[in-house]
Amino acid sequence: MGLLQRLFGSAPPREGEPLYAAIVARARAAHWYVEGGVPDTIDGRFDMVAAVLAMVLLRLETEGERAASLSASLAECFIEDMDVQLRQQGVGDIMVGKHIGKMMGMLGGRLGAYRDGLAAGDLGPALVRNVWRGEPPEPQALAHVRDHLVGFRGDLDGMGVDRLREGVLP
Repeated sequence: MGLLQRLFGSAPPREGEPLYAAIVARARAAHWYVEGGVPDTIDGRFDMVAAVLAMVLLRLETEGERAASLSASLAECFIEDMDVQLRQQGVGDIMVGKHIGKMMGMLGGRLGAYRDGLAAGDLGPALVRNVWRGEPPEPQALAHVRDHLVGFRGDLDGMGVDRLREGVLP
């Protein structure tokens, strides 16, 4: 369904909307930008939304088909949000699709990097590359973001898919 249909109430909300709203709220928490030293810029905010979203998507991966529709809906919410953000920045119709494609590629790359980093027990290098765009932050800033994301990912393991679908995060 198109945005106009949804705005005028003819389409039900997407399954992932409550969870996506909670993800964005979590990504906008001040501690990421203050204690974590994440740049409070358009890119920095994108990077944190992508990082928190990636942790949730990685959790949903463990559920297989049971959570496939929720994962797909989260991706749709992300795309729609990025579309709105780009248009608010003045990006024209012709370029929005290219930017969205690039952002989806960036999210996919982060999913792989964070999956690998978590599996290896060291999320730090993936965070430096993806959150600080290759420029290492102060060690305490990296530790703050790394520890909070790893803790968040661990806490997600205790959450049922139905609670996540409701937009409840640990």
